[in-house]
Amino acid sequence: MKRTTSVAQPAPAKPARVRTPNRRGEGGRLREEIIDAAVALLDETGGRHAVTLRSIARRVGIATPSIYPHFPDQSAIMMAVLQREFADLEAVLRAAVDQAGDDPRRRLLVVCETYLDFAVRHPQRYRTTFGGLWTPALGDNSPTGTDLAMLGAGSMLILVEALGDCVAAGVVTSADVPADATALWAGLHGLAHQRIVSPSYPWPADISERVILPLTGLNTIQPAHS
Repeated sequence: MKRTTSVAQPAPAKPARVRTPNRRGEGGRLREEIIDAAVALLDETGGRHAVTLRSIARRVGIATPSIYPHFPDQSAIMMAVLQREFADLEAVLRAAVDQAGDDPRRRLLVVCETYLDFAVRHPQRYRTTFGGLWTPALGDNSPTGTDLAMLGAGSMLILVEALGDCVAAGVVTSADVPADATALWAGLHGLAHQRIVSPSYPWPADISERVILPLTGLNTIQPAHS
């Protein structure tokens, strides 16, 4: 009797999600779902190379050509992701300032702390937004230089305002508030980025304070110990 050997069959591929079509007048919902899918892929994979038109379409549950009425290419999707993330950061910073009260010193500290916290909570989005993880090639369907220059302008304005209020209140000194705010942001970004790419480093528990206070100059108004 001839002996037969069974061969294990590969598991079937996980089917793509089947998406319920939009009703009339809901075309904008698909655009947002495409951005949602790109953000989710970034969070899960940590790399822009996983954010392809095909992977986005599969995540949303649509055919790849269905993307084109909303975005001409992957760069346009990534630009929309960046615009949303910067808008979210601006909203978070503005809410933190509003809740900080009338003390300008407290408002500046809260802006810095909230910025660093945003990077901790969304490391892969932060790396894409600020870390040079994605840089578009400018072309016919890509973002313009003006588009890129405007990214983060609202968040930077909040930092400039917070620092300027401290200068007006006499708690810090600055001869050029926008330039000093830029230097402050560069320092915050350095810490945010390094904590993401070097998570095993033994960061001091108070590293945020050690960076924020010297950069802002607020350490100069701490009460002297008798």
